[in-house]
Formats: sequence, structure tokens, C-alpha cells
Amino acid sequence: MYFLSRELFFPSVSYASPEGIIAIGGDLSPERLMLAYSNGIFPWFEDDEPILWWSPPERMVLFFCDLKISKSMRNILNRGMFTVTFNTAFREVITNCRDIKRDGQPGTWITDDMTEAYCKLHEMGKAKSVEVWHEGKLVGGLYGVDLGHIFCGESMFSLMPNASKVAFIALAKKLEQENYKVLDCQVHNNHLESLGAREILRVDFLALLKG
Repeated sequence: MYFLSRELFFPSVSYASPEGIIAIGGDLSPERLMLAYSNGIFPWFEDDEPILWWSPPERMVLFFCDLKISKSMRNILNRGMFTVTFNTAFREVITNCRDIKRDGQPGTWITDDMTEAYCKLHEMGKAKSVEVWHEGKLVGGLYGVDLGHIFCGESMFSLMPNASKVAFIALAKKLEQENYKVLDCQVHNNHLESLGAREILRVDFLALLKG
């Protein structure tokens, strides 16, 4: 386990623990965050913990050819009940991701410091959001870090059924049109798996990242 100082540095991901923790400490400066993402590393920690930096042994990703849109989801999209925008309400999206209650989770890993750090990245054009609206109200969305060829999704929220799925599908289609390699979903969850995301080995993800 590597303990970070003020030096802008990360060790090789080969030093990660079996569960994927590679380093502890440091800060959430834009420079450190972008260095982390460009090397397949991301921060993930609770409010009362030090900053933990992760590069898990398996990475959840969506290859766009694998995107699954169910028949019921296609009907929802065709009905036009939602409006999708990109990068128009970043702070509102990350705030909703932070505040929404999630089953089995007592709190959130999106701390106040994390919120401000990603809002700063957004101001620099490095963090971006997808917004889903219904009758003029923000009802879903997601945000992440844009590396130019890979989009690293961070979190999503939904205040209406299927709103986060609409955001995910809209982003996947946009990234495919813009010739991105993959949508990084970081760690496994059933919701993302139902949309076509799957786990690949860390070494394969790093090859995509560097290639």
C-alpha cells in the first residue's frame, strides 16, 4: 500500500491490493485526479475515511456493440416522455447523485470535497454530465470524467423509473458516434450488467486506456 505525499505521483497498478486499493492519501486536485484517471485509477472512499485510490483487478465496462435496450425500454424512448441534454446542469446532477438514498447504503461516497473537486474538473471541461428531464424537471442523470477516447462514469441517479437508464443509453450512443473506445463503469453492479456492461481484466482495460 502506497501512502501519497504532496508529490504528484501514483505507483504502478501492479502494487494494488487484491481488492484493488493502490494508494492512500494525497488530495483531490484536478491535476492528481486527471493523472489518476489516465492511469486507470479512481478515488472511492467514505466521508470519515482518508482518500482511497482504486484500480480493481476487474473493470466493468460497456463496449457499445453490447448495449442492451429491452423492448420495454425502447417503448419508453419512443414515447418521448424524457428530454436528454448534455453538460447543462453538472452541479445539479452530482448533487442529486450525492443526496439520493440507495438501498443497502447508509451514506454516500460523494463527499463535499469530492463534489467540489469534480465541479472544478467540469469547469475545466474534463468532467461532464448527462441530464434527463420530464416536464421541465431534472429527474435523472449521470456524470463522469472524459478522457477523450474513454468516458469514465462515476455515478448516476433517478427520481423517476428508468430515468438513469435513459441517461446511460443516450451517453453510450453519443460516445459510439464520436468513436470512443469504451464507457468505463468501474465496478460491477447488476443495473449496469442489465444494460450490457461486463467485466474485463485490469490489464485489458489499461491496454484500452493507453492504446
